[in-house]
Amino acid sequence: MLDIKFIRENPDLVRKALEHKGGTLDLDELLALDREISDLKRRTESLQAERNANAKAAAKATPEERAALIEKGKQIAQQLADLEPQLRDLEARLKKLLYLTPTIPWEGAPVGPDDSFNVETRVHGKPRTFLFEPLDHVELINRNGWGELERISKVSGSRSYALKGDLMVYEQALLRFALDQLVASGFTPVSVPAYAREEVFYGHGQFPTARDQVYKVEGDDMYLAGTAEVLLNYLHAGEILPEAELPKAYVGVSACFRSEAGSAGKDVRGLMRVHQFNKVEQYVLCKADLEESGRWFDLMLANSERILQALELPYRVLEVSTGDMGLGKYRQVDLETWVPSENRYRETHSCSALLDWQARRANLRYRGEDGKVRYAYTLNNTALATPRILVMLLENHQNEDGTVTVPEALRPYFGKERLEPTR
Repeated sequence: MLDIKFIRENPDLVRKALEHKGGTLDLDELLALDREISDLKRRTESLQAERNANAKAAAKATPEERAALIEKGKQIAQQLADLEPQLRDLEARLKKLLYLTPTIPWEGAPVGPDDSFNVETRVHGKPRTFLFEPLDHVELINRNGWGELERISKVSGSRSYALKGDLMVYEQALLRFALDQLVASGFTPVSVPAYAREEVFYGHGQFPTARDQVYKVEGDDMYLAGTAEVLLNYLHAGEILPEAELPKAYVGVSACFRSEAGSAGKDVRGLMRVHQFNKVEQYVLCKADLEESGRWFDLMLANSERILQALELPYRVLEVSTGDMGLGKYRQVDLETWVPSENRYRETHSCSALLDWQARRANLRYRGEDGKVRYAYTLNNTALATPRILVMLLENHQNEDGTVTVPEALRPYFGKERLEPTR
């Protein structure tokens, strides 16, 4: 969320960001509420000053005067007691509105309401020309006995999957490969739970606006996370870190869950859009400096591109528009990887810089070398998510006999040059 002082001083800038990002916040309501709180705080401070002056006067008063001053002190105390719940209520209402404030997007972001305004900036590799009739990933899985897609739906419902044989081992090899790539890039590996308390999702920014995408653990204040970033972003909540300890560069590995509300009928078949998946996620907490944030953004994006290049997959780079990037993003760049059966690119990576938007929500602070306490900046990006990436790997690297070639970089992890049918 934004600093209330910044909002007061730059209402037109915030209003423009809300318009470009499709925000629902009533900024006039927020500003009116802020003024009401300021007035109430001034009234409270005035009464406190009056109470203190009255107490000093009572201490010096004669016995005849003291009784009246004591009574006056009680009346002031009651007025303060009456104002306290009013102030708490107003501040709680303001906090809810502040959760809906947008980060001001960077000047290079394409302006538009949705993903149709995203701009392709680069393309790496060329889609393969097949000399035979290629199969889609579901046909490859069924032909080779690499999964139980129909049977598992009876067990776990739609958008579930079960991998078998070489494909199950291949998925695990991919996750370890991505983890090793990030560790080699200087990131600290962290395993995190798949669940967290409600406050953690508010700190991340997924609540309140995307609550419908999250599974709740009934009977407990716990929710299932759709990325390790949710938990990594709250690891240092409430702390004041020395600047010397920054940046914190983490690579999180976890099972992830997403309800996929609003996607009825989309990608129901196969592995493209499932409720449970595995993800290797990059997360950075750095000092509040645009150049520093920019350097980490470039590094995280380069990490993801290096992984896709090692997997020998064609992809394109998209500068994401203001309306598609979400409220908290300063800048977002997506990588989309080629899917032969659909004859189009599909998103596999999303690199985001959020400045101090998450840090203010999660209370992530550091003490600078000048002694001043500041909110940090945060960034995140996918390193690799399965099973979605398996769609691209199976379809792009399939052979005429139904086997699938393993990219050379993955062979030390998988142990073979090809995925072969389950016997």
